[in-house]
Amino acid sequence: MTFIDKLNELYQSGQPFVAVTVVDVIGSAPQNRGAKMLVTEDGLHFGTVGGGKLEKKAIEEALRLLENRTADQNVHFVQWSLTRDVGMTCGGGVKLFFETYRVNTWRIVVFGAGHVSNALVSLLTNLDCQIICIDPRQEWLSKLPESLKLTRVCSADMPAEVTKLDENSFVVLMTMGHTTDKPILLEILKTRKFPYVGVIGSRAKAVRLKKDVAEAGLPEELVSTYRCPIGLSIGSNHPWEIAVSVAAQLIDERDKGADQLAQKKA
Repeated sequence: MTFIDKLNELYQSGQPFVAVTVVDVIGSAPQNRGAKMLVTEDGLHFGTVGGGKLEKKAIEEALRLLENRTADQNVHFVQWSLTRDVGMTCGGGVKLFFETYRVNTWRIVVFGAGHVSNALVSLLTNLDCQIICIDPRQEWLSKLPESLKLTRVCSADMPAEVTKLDENSFVVLMTMGHTTDKPILLEILKTRKFPYVGVIGSRAKAVRLKKDVAEAGLPEELVSTYRCPIGLSIGSNHPWEIAVSVAAQLIDERDKGADQLAQKKA
């Protein structure tokens, strides 16, 4: 696998990383111009810029950049004397270019792996997002498309998975039915706050969920924090058309959130 393949793989995964390139060599140095490596929070991921003390120092610099999560600067140059700065005896020097990739990942969690979920996940894998699909049925999870953007979670206790989710996740509930959607929704309303929560179903199901919220002793205003039915008012009840309408609503909500954030910063 090539450097570009590995870089693209990391980018698609949403994992932060730094690409390091030797852009110039002065005198004697352990690697030629153009040598590259990729560094994640776990250390060296792929490639080399020369090994030994130089590579160790370059990895430490890359890790420092990854730790500095508030930094606005995504590119960084250094020029090191191999004797003075690196502690090598061969003399010479190097110039290195560090490029930090902090993918602003849009995270979408889909509870359920049935027909509509499969269609929705298939659509979402074509977008710039990371998807988690949770279902107790491995045979249904195995029907989902192969993608680096998708993580399958087989869990017999889906409500217990709520606590593990990133706080910025968009969460969609489309499990086997009301019986399995209800405990997940109640767990979310009791313990978490996500930018989007939607439950697939009819208006009759929405009325039933409202009663469930009241019977659970939760404040009535929490009903406004989730959507049911979900999706734009387009198309038919065909799984793919439902998937298109839900995906469109997710994009719309994502963009509204981005606009509101931009206005706050202005």
